[in-house]
Amino acid sequence: MEKNGNGNNHKLRVCVATCNRADYSKLAPIMFGIKAEPQFFELDVVVLGSHLIDDYGNTYRMIEQDDFDIHTRLHTIVRGEDEAAMVESVGLALVKLPDVLNRLKPDIMIVHGDRFDALALATSAALMNIRILHIEGGEVSGTIDDSIRHAITKLAHYHVCCTRSAEQHLIAMCEDHDRILLAGCPSYDKLLSAKNKDYMSIIRMWLGEDVKTRDYIVALQHPVTTDIKHSIKMFELTLDALISFNKRTLVLFPNVDAGSKEMVRVMRKKGIEHHPNFRAVKHVPFDQFIQLVAHAGCMIGNSSCGVREVGAFGTPVINLGTRQTGRETGENVLHVRDADTQDKILHALQLQFGKQYPCSKIYGDGNAVPRILKFLKSIDLKEPLQKKFCFPPVKDNISQDIDHILETQSALAVDLGGTNLRVAIVSMKGEIVKKYTQLNPKTYEDRLELILKMCVEAASEAVNVNCRILGVGIGGGIIHQHELIHGSSFCAAELGHIVVSLDGPECLCGSQGCIEAYASGIALQREAKKLHDEDLLLVEGMSMKKEEVVSAAHLIQAAKLGNTKADSILRTAGTALGLGVVNILHTMNPSLVILSGVLAGHYVNAVKDVINRQALSSVKTVDVVVSNLADPALLGAASLVLDYTTRRIY
Repeated sequence: MEKNGNGNNHKLRVCVATCNRADYSKLAPIMFGIKAEPQFFELDVVVLGSHLIDDYGNTYRMIEQDDFDIHTRLHTIVRGEDEAAMVESVGLALVKLPDVLNRLKPDIMIVHGDRFDALALATSAALMNIRILHIEGGEVSGTIDDSIRHAITKLAHYHVCCTRSAEQHLIAMCEDHDRILLAGCPSYDKLLSAKNKDYMSIIRMWLGEDVKTRDYIVALQHPVTTDIKHSIKMFELTLDALISFNKRTLVLFPNVDAGSKEMVRVMRKKGIEHHPNFRAVKHVPFDQFIQLVAHAGCMIGNSSCGVREVGAFGTPVINLGTRQTGRETGENVLHVRDADTQDKILHALQLQFGKQYPCSKIYGDGNAVPRILKFLKSIDLKEPLQKKFCFPPVKDNISQDIDHILETQSALAVDLGGTNLRVAIVSMKGEIVKKYTQLNPKTYEDRLELILKMCVEAASEAVNVNCRILGVGIGGGIIHQHELIHGSSFCAAELGHIVVSLDGPECLCGSQGCIEAYASGIALQREAKKLHDEDLLLVEGMSMKKEEVVSAAHLIQAAKLGNTKADSILRTAGTALGLGVVNILHTMNPSLVILSGVLAGHYVNAVKDVINRQALSSVKTVDVVVSNLADPALLGAASLVLDYTTRRIY
C-alpha cells in the first residue's frame, strides 16, 4: 500500500455527495480525478435531491453514464416547491444521512456550493465528526444562497475556492489560511478545452436543423426564494420579451427551489412548450450544454452559470434581478437588476444579442483538479478534527471585579502650548479630573523631558484618584460620521502642518510655511519678541515688568490698542489659518469648522474673510464657530485615546 503525501498508510476514503445537475458539473471533474488514482483514493458516490426526480430530468442517469458507481440514492425532496418544502427536505435529508455515513465511514466528504441539500450534508458530516471539503466557498451572490454558503463554510474543515476575492472572504471569515486552496473552478478544466468539439450536431439536436451559430438564445431562470412573487413576475416579463425578440430560444426548466412550480405554470400559460420559436427542456447534459452556450447569440436569466462558466467563451449574458448580485463577472455580462418591464429586458436583448466578448478566466485556468487532488493528498488525518478559527487580535478581556467597576476610565491629555505645557487626567465623561501646568522650556530636549516628567506625575496621581489611564493623547482631529479619523499610523489631522506658503517662516517640524509657523502661540510669541527687541511692541496703555516674559498675549493687547505692526502680524496669522481651512474645505467638505483655544476668538473673522474670498462657492456656506469649551485642546487630545480604546470594532 502506497502512502499518501501526508504519510497516511491507507487510501483516503472520499465521499462525494451530489444533489443536482448544477453541482454535478463542478464535482464530476474531481470525481474523475479521484477515480483515476485508485492507489491514493477510494471513491463513494451519494446521490440525493433533485437528481432523483422525473420532473427535473432524472439527472442521476448522467452520473451512471459517466461510469460512476452510485453507492446510495436518497430521496430527500419533499414536493411542494415552496419555503416549507425546502425546510422539510433539509429535515428529511438529516434523518436519512446518518445511516449512510455510518455505513460508509468516509475520511472526508466533498460538498459543493450553497444549496439547501448541501447544508444538510455538511451538518450531518460535521455532527458525525467527518472532515468536510467545501467547494466554492467565500463567493458572494444574492438571496438565501449567501447565508447557506457561509454556514457551510463554518462547518467545513477545508476549502477550495475559485477566485482571489473568495479566498480573501474566507480569510476574513476567520478560516485557517493553511486550509484554503485557491484552485479555480473545476468545471473550467472542461470548459477551456470544449470549443474544439463538433458542436453543430448538438445545436441542431436541441434547437432544430435550421439554426445557425450565434443566432439563438439560451434562457435559464430560477426563482428567488427571498422574493418569490417578484421573481415569478420577472420570469413572465422575460418570456414576453423573448417572444417579442423573435429568436429561436432554448428554455431550461428552473431548479427545485420554492417558486419553481409557479414558474413552470407561467411557461405553460404562455404556451412556451408548443411555441415554434422555443424549445423547453428539463435537462441538458453538461458536455452538450457548454457547447450550446459557447455558440449562442446570448444567454439570459439569473443562473450562476451565466456569470461564471459562460464567461469562458465570451458569450453575451443578460443577468436579471438580484440572484447573482455580488458575483465577480467578466465584461460579457450586462446586469438588469431591476427587471421590472418587458421593454427594459427587450432593450438588453437588443444590446447584447450576437456580440462576442473576450474570453474570461476569472473563475479558473483549467488546472483546478490537479491542485485539488494534491490538496486532498496533503490532508493529515492525524491532525485534530476540531477546526480552529483564526480570529483577529483583540484586547484581552478585563475581569469584572469591584476595583475595576469603581475605576474611572480616563486618558492623559497633553497640550503643547506656546507659553505653557499642560497635562490633564480626563475622564470618559469629558471631565478634567486634575490638571498640571508648567512654563514651556526653550529647548526641544527640555520640553520633552518636562512632558515625560509631568505625564509620570499625572499617571501616579491617577491611582490616588481611582482613574485607569487608557493612553496618552496629543493632537487635534477630524470627525466624520460621528467617528474620529485616526489615519493609518494615528497621525491624521495634523492640520497645523498644512503648508500655506513655500517661503514662509520656519516651523518647529523642520518645514517652512506651515500654519503653526504663522498662527500658533509659539509663532505669535516669536513675532512679539521681535517687535519688543526693536522697541516696537509697547504702545500707550501697555506696560511690562523687567523680568516678564514676552508672550502672544502682549501682541494681542498691542493690536487692540492700535499697534499697526502687531495688528498686521495677527492679520497674517489669521490669513494663514484661513488658507489652511480653505484647503480642508476643498479636501473634506465639512459641514462645520470649530476654532478652539485662546486665540480662536481673534482669528474667527479673518478665517471667514479668507473663506469668502478664496473658497469655491460650493463650500462657502460652511459654519465657522468658536468653541466655548474651557480646555478644548486637552479634551480633544483625550478623545483620541478614549474613542480608540473603548470602541468594539477597529
